[in-house]
Amino acid sequence: MRNNSNVDGPGQLMRDISTLPQEKAILTTAPDVPPTIERHHPVLLQVSLETTIKLTKLTSSHKYEQWTFNNTVPGPFIRARVGDVLELSLTNRDETGNPHNIDCHAVLGPGGGSAVTTVSEGDTKTGRFKLLCPGLYIYHCAAAPVPVHIANGMYGLILVQPEDDATHHLSRVDREYYVMQSEFYYEPPEKDETGKPSSIVEFSYPNGLREEPDAVFFNGHEAAMTRDKPLKARTGETVRIYFGNAGPNLTSSFHVIGSNFRRLYRDGDLVSAPAQFVQTTTVPPGGATVVDMEMVVPGTYTLVDHAIFRLEKGGVGYLNVSGDSRPEIYQGTDPPAPCVGCKLHP
Repeated sequence: MRNNSNVDGPGQLMRDISTLPQEKAILTTAPDVPPTIERHHPVLLQVSLETTIKLTKLTSSHKYEQWTFNNTVPGPFIRARVGDVLELSLTNRDETGNPHNIDCHAVLGPGGGSAVTTVSEGDTKTGRFKLLCPGLYIYHCAAAPVPVHIANGMYGLILVQPEDDATHHLSRVDREYYVMQSEFYYEPPEKDETGKPSSIVEFSYPNGLREEPDAVFFNGHEAAMTRDKPLKARTGETVRIYFGNAGPNLTSSFHVIGSNFRRLYRDGDLVSAPAQFVQTTTVPPGGATVVDMEMVVPGTYTLVDHAIFRLEKGGVGYLNVSGDSRPEIYQGTDPPAPCVGCKLHP
């Protein structure tokens, strides 16, 4: 006979929850990250997400209906701590009639929580999940057809901090940013009776099935982190990027031109010692990683997927670093300048 003496009964989680203080999670939109959790005790961490449909300026010439969590792509960044009970409430405000849910890779149990959070239009579902595993994880909608929900924008990141400083190698840094890579698949724009193409493009299931994206972006749309809205830092600072790859198809070869990853927490692993001085890291669809960079020389640093033709599909972002020049480290006959037509070094 199996010994069940160490297995919690069905009411154990409820009893645990009744003793926990409640805390509303601080949610941020990319590229911002919530502040570090300083407390040393678990809480009932309340997270409210809503599903919406949003017509977004996807590229300079095209608009697209994105499916979102909290009206943003990627969805909000969630920061928690090992031992917290995540109280996740999902409200479906999608007026198309599609059901939605949350598959959170940090959650242990059927569907990563999707089995108890599937919600119809106009309703709310709530699940409670004890967070046992530290790390950086993807969450996404897993309602059928799953690839369509992800391809249209339903994904985000959750960071589960370890319980105490002695159990991890994640050092303090000066700045933290939230970046997600994903692809979009769409049909050519329809034309009106005069032959003028529409400004709106629609999702293409065949392109997704063939794994032939029309666009590859950081943070949900073209130019999310380029000339008008670059990431920023100063020389002497350490910058951390929490990077996720929503896919749904392509593996990312994440690289920052002009820097290397002083510390790399592969696959979002915060417990093992990080790799050091890494040039490029591979992040699969549904995966995440944490990279630290020490900014030594001022200038523009370029975020890319080093499967470099994806640059031509929009896969680029900038990190502008200000500060005094360092000729003992970097100098040339002429000051740094972009080449004609360059998309990498503005």
